[in-house]
Amino acid sequence: MRIVAVCGVGVGTSAILKANAERALGRLGLTADVDASDLAGIREAAADAQVVLTSTELAARVREALGRTGAEIIEVDNYFDVDEIGGKLDASLG
Repeated sequence: MRIVAVCGVGVGTSAILKANAERALGRLGLTADVDASDLAGIREAAADAQVVLTSTELAARVREALGRTGAEIIEVDNYFDVDEIGGKLDASLG
């Protein structure tokens, strides 16, 4: 399974989301390849992803940038809240 964490510009914030998604997956006993991307590179980065993690503020722009895709876009309110990320991943993947 592939998951891509997306932020608006650069990869600083998406790196935080990536790290916390990996922690959440570990707590759930799941494994996945998790990558970080900025909005400009999302189409390529998420070409074979099953899940895209992003903020609620960026979700519409991510959907627009991806076009039609099989990836589920999960909106995260707090990139630092491993419990929130884990709950949303569990609901999606469980």
